[in-house]
Amino acid sequence: MSTVALEPLFQLCSRKPSFRSRKPISLRPFFLPTCSSNLNDASFIFHHQPRRTLSPVHATSVTDTPTLHPLQCPQTITSTFTIDRTHMVKGKIFVRLDHGRDLNDWELTVGCSLPGKWILHWGVTLVQDVGREWDQPPLDMITPGSVPIKDYAVETPLKKSSLSAEGDTLHEVRIGLRAKFGISAIHFVLKDEETGDWYKNESRDFVVSLVDCIKADSDIIEPKRGLDFWPGNLGQLSRMFSKSKADENKSSESRVPERENNQPEGFYEEVYVTKKVLVSNSISVSTKKCFESGAVKDILYFETDLPGDVVLHWGVCRDDSRRWEVPPPPHPPGTVPFKDRALRTQLLPRKDGKGSSAQITLEEEFLGLVFVIKQNENTWFKYSGNDFYVPLSSSSNLLNIGNKEDLSEGVQIEKPSQQNSFFAFTDTVAYEIRNLVTDNSSEKNQKRKSKKVQLSIFEEIERLAAEAYNIFRNSIPGFSRPTTAEPEATNVEPEKTVAVPEKTVMEPEKTVVEATNVAETLSLESKICSATGTGYEILCQGFNWESHVSGRWYMELKEVASELASIGFTVVWLPPPTESVSPEGYMPKDLYNLNSRYGNMDELKDLVKKFHEVGIKVLGDAVLNHRCAHYQNKNGVWNIFGGCLDWDDSAVVSDDPHFQGRGNTSSGDSFHAAPNIDHSQEFVRKDLKEWLCWLRKEIGYDGWRLDFVRGFWGGYVKDYIEASEPYFSVGEYWDSLSYTNGETDHNQDAHRQRIVDWINATNGNSSAFDVTTKGILHTALEKCEYWRLSDVKGKPPGVIGWWPSRAVTFTENHDTGSTQGHWRFPSGKEMIGYAYILTHPGTPSVFYDHIFSHNKTEIASLISLRKRNGIHCRSTIQISKAERDVYAAIIDEKVAVKIGPGHFDPSSGSMKWSLAIKGKYYEIWEASQP
Repeated sequence: MSTVALEPLFQLCSRKPSFRSRKPISLRPFFLPTCSSNLNDASFIFHHQPRRTLSPVHATSVTDTPTLHPLQCPQTITSTFTIDRTHMVKGKIFVRLDHGRDLNDWELTVGCSLPGKWILHWGVTLVQDVGREWDQPPLDMITPGSVPIKDYAVETPLKKSSLSAEGDTLHEVRIGLRAKFGISAIHFVLKDEETGDWYKNESRDFVVSLVDCIKADSDIIEPKRGLDFWPGNLGQLSRMFSKSKADENKSSESRVPERENNQPEGFYEEVYVTKKVLVSNSISVSTKKCFESGAVKDILYFETDLPGDVVLHWGVCRDDSRRWEVPPPPHPPGTVPFKDRALRTQLLPRKDGKGSSAQITLEEEFLGLVFVIKQNENTWFKYSGNDFYVPLSSSSNLLNIGNKEDLSEGVQIEKPSQQNSFFAFTDTVAYEIRNLVTDNSSEKNQKRKSKKVQLSIFEEIERLAAEAYNIFRNSIPGFSRPTTAEPEATNVEPEKTVAVPEKTVMEPEKTVVEATNVAETLSLESKICSATGTGYEILCQGFNWESHVSGRWYMELKEVASELASIGFTVVWLPPPTESVSPEGYMPKDLYNLNSRYGNMDELKDLVKKFHEVGIKVLGDAVLNHRCAHYQNKNGVWNIFGGCLDWDDSAVVSDDPHFQGRGNTSSGDSFHAAPNIDHSQEFVRKDLKEWLCWLRKEIGYDGWRLDFVRGFWGGYVKDYIEASEPYFSVGEYWDSLSYTNGETDHNQDAHRQRIVDWINATNGNSSAFDVTTKGILHTALEKCEYWRLSDVKGKPPGVIGWWPSRAVTFTENHDTGSTQGHWRFPSGKEMIGYAYILTHPGTPSVFYDHIFSHNKTEIASLISLRKRNGIHCRSTIQISKAERDVYAAIIDEKVAVKIGPGHFDPSSGSMKWSLAIKGKYYEIWEASQP
């Protein structure tokens, strides 16, 4: 099941003024005739198109009317929400070889029928060149508009050419071939610049073989057999071929006729592929009050252009708690109750055949209506992980829109004009922030509001600031648009408090949270959002891959707790505590059995207590994606669990063939070594929430490191965090970076986008390890290519460049380093990496093996400098240099850092600097008083 989250910036209706009140962007009052129970009349519906899309689902309009005669409708409000959902589109990549104008000339056409901004990345193999596969084509062969890529390839944009027989727009590029070029093969991959996806043959290229041989007495280029597909798949399109390899060969042979007299023949080959594209739909809700049968009633009209069967799952609420209840009849035709907690109404097709609609009539006694939308049995649309809410307040309770007086204590604030421009919009956001701040600073309100409500105010400020910066970043032309997220699906009922979203499409330009420095200036020390700490955390991974060997790791770590505190660490991450099939703890079995190879439960509690005594918070390593079974089912498959959580195979996802689960399909990637848990099951979520809360209370954990979060939707993590209320949480979302011909791509937007998507799915409640930054540091340091440390917009190229407050930076951990060494940091250059992450925004994490090594003193110095200058997760950064052999940046105008063998001198500017730390290939300065 998938959902789309929405976050409307402005709302109009509210029972009472509060810090969540919103001012609308624009109002256009209109008068209605007499009240009617038939809302199908078009005059009752008023739509606004969104001026700018702020989120995948966005409230775009609010319309009200003056008070009319009692027999008229005193108020009509229509809100339209734009929904960006993904839709699978099938198309084809094709290659065609035709005769040119001259009989001995040829024209090769490469095309794609899918929508997008397509780039052909291509090179050639020369007949007499056996040294390498790729060479840059001859100049006469390169089409206009191409861009050379070093000395081995060119990139040529595909142009819209015509419509296919199926009515699809074709994107093509045509390459002229002449015998004199001596080309034996053309290699290519396709790139969609809109998404950043490469259509590639699993680290291999598409290859068009052009010759069997070139005769000594002839200049003829003969086709060998058409498009040659190397073994493997198309990377991100790995399951999208429409035919097998054997079928391709057979088809290819059938399309190339027998050659007579050694004359060349043309050919045509195609591969069917699919792509996820964005489709915009909308949900419109119109509300009005009418005087009917001696009583005032609320009439709501729902309308959507979503295709397929659409069901409204709804209820009403009487107060601000928004607790669902079933209203008394009458109900719309076809409405059925759901567990005495909600109603389900099938939306009926509209007469024009475009979408569906429904009408609901309610008594005036209710404060609002709550609902979610289900489409085609498996897709749920919700409101930022919560329910849609439609207020039903009377016109007398509406906010006075024209009033410029602040709602808190009468503070006069000039309201910005409602011009259709970015600056007017940001002024409006600033106005909203000032309202929130003055409301919070009022002595009267400070006494009245609880701490929880005050923190909610800061969350609102953070979100408003981020959205303002959103629009600013979106208004700047970029090199290319980033990738959109892939949807995840499962089957979960909405009333179970979670629903899997169609991963919110968050473009990098629109996922910028560094603008939250507005909130920072108010109270960085206050915990603005759950599970994200204060912003000043410095994390220590308190184990390596071999720490279990001694059997007494908890006691060994307790001995160095004070030393870790003296170095400056504020948080420590401990290994998985549960009984496990593997000694390292990552194959958990009985979750409530805390006797592991690291020590027993009492030793763990003693260790946590010790860390608390020295001022260090403790993270537990929670493995929630999978669990090892205790028993076999009747087929001999291990998928029945014992211990305190004695689940059966309904707790296992159904799409992992290894474990024959009876649950729903997985909402993420499979971990094939153990049964993957189905988090869409209510009993599973309930048990895991109770387990996490038990660990918090019984052991004293302050937060979580979440293992293999690629395996399940981030919205479940949101639930677990809200239930266990940790101080800090970080997820391990680790997948491969983008590569071309074995070389690390400079643009890693698609990679960090996937991490950002996961963070967003948690509602921003959890951080994630910045794997993107680690990978880029690898290549920059190994190849002395420090230009990689700046993206096309002059920002850090990892997650810290987009969402620094949710990025946990690191150079090594128990998987990548230690005795596993899956992705080891460049040897001897570890301190260059730490010079980078310990001076930059984000939350830095230091590996245990590096602390207790010859690097201890240097690491301690870097941590001391970070704390001395107050560098935090949202610190500002100005990149001064990003060149071949040097990278330099200024952080918070307090610290200057240079890494790499090249030269950089911060003193060339107006500020005064003093050298604080110097190591091999890195130097750090601190700002000094002039």
